[in-house]
Amino acid sequence: MNAGLLIIILLLGLSFLGFPIYLALGIGALTALNMADLPLIVLPQRMFAGMNSSALLAIPFFILAGNIMSRSITGKLIDICNAIIGHIKGSLALVTILASALFGAISGSGVATASAIGGLTIPAMKREGYPAPFAVGVASISSILGPIIPPSIVLIVYASITNVSVAELFLGSVLPGIILAVCLIAYGLIYGRKHDLPAHEKPKLKNIVTSLRKGIWALLMPIIILGGIFGGIFTPTEASAVAVVYSLIISLFVYKDLSFKELPKVFVDGAISTATIMVMVGLSAASSYVITTSGLPQQLVSFFSSITDSPIVILFLLNILFLIIGMLMEANAAVVMMTPILLPLLNAFGINILQFGIIMSFNLCIGLVTPPVGLCLLMCNQTGETRLSHSLKAMMPMLLISIVVLFVITYVEPLTTWLPSIMAG
Repeated sequence: MNAGLLIIILLLGLSFLGFPIYLALGIGALTALNMADLPLIVLPQRMFAGMNSSALLAIPFFILAGNIMSRSITGKLIDICNAIIGHIKGSLALVTILASALFGAISGSGVATASAIGGLTIPAMKREGYPAPFAVGVASISSILGPIIPPSIVLIVYASITNVSVAELFLGSVLPGIILAVCLIAYGLIYGRKHDLPAHEKPKLKNIVTSLRKGIWALLMPIIILGGIFGGIFTPTEASAVAVVYSLIISLFVYKDLSFKELPKVFVDGAISTATIMVMVGLSAASSYVITTSGLPQQLVSFFSSITDSPIVILFLLNILFLIIGMLMEANAAVVMMTPILLPLLNAFGINILQFGIIMSFNLCIGLVTPPVGLCLLMCNQTGETRLSHSLKAMMPMLLISIVVLFVITYVEPLTTWLPSIMAG
């Protein structure tokens, strides 16, 4: 059996049996190395090489900034959204979507978005009489805006493998993120009217101004970070460090709702989350080395070439493949493992590497709300204390909307390449 194929089979099989992804990757890599008669020292060497990337330095900082925000700035973002649109039927659902988009513009993490935003808005929606499954569904699907809207940790990982500019990937993901957010808001408006969800009194201009004044420092954070990256003031890695410093100053000295006693726990939580991602990235890099040297990518190119010579069909098949992979694997691990396998295929069919990175990231983010992995759905469902099947049913229309948007950005290339081309020009 091909050593690369063995890794994939063991990864899927062990994952189904309940093994953590990093263990499944490690066992698969060791078994394949032994089968291919490669020295086992290759595993730690490739793990280190996979993690030895300057682009990956942004990950711990964005995660830490998200942890700090979730204890302080998140509430201010929600208050601003609520003050502006709280008078609309189903406004809390819309607030959840907008706040998730704003939070995602800083943290880059779907799980962090689900925890920070869903943890606040799901109980609030239930108190106001929203159906619990709908509250869970809208918070879950909104959380995937976190890793779609820049900065995105998944895109940072992809950039470290392909050497595509992180800033260009971030720019390319802006329009897909906005399109998805707008579509979800439209659905929330229709659902709110149809089911006569509660609305607050129309706010006075004075109350809106007060909320904006109190939350202006929170609102400035994504503007400073994204504006700095796209304006060429600092790199994405430098922006991640700026995000940490800014969030610490605002939380400790401006809003004063984060104490110095809480900082050790914040840093430890961030370190644990970072370690989890980096170990998976390292093991995935080792596995990808074995897969690449086994000749599996070339076999894959030959297989697809025998089926079709159309890039349109190839993109369709790859989307179906990643929708399935997203159900089974953590997004960052999937990116590191699958990208080296698919690069020869993309080059053979003339598929834009930048566009495909955004398509793959968008696709795998949908996996955050699809069982059996579906971490964001599971987290929000636990917060909402309802049956998973009911939450999944309530989320299904929004999930279908996300898949439709996925195929739109797949086949309308300017949606992902137009902004990067303007900045490059």
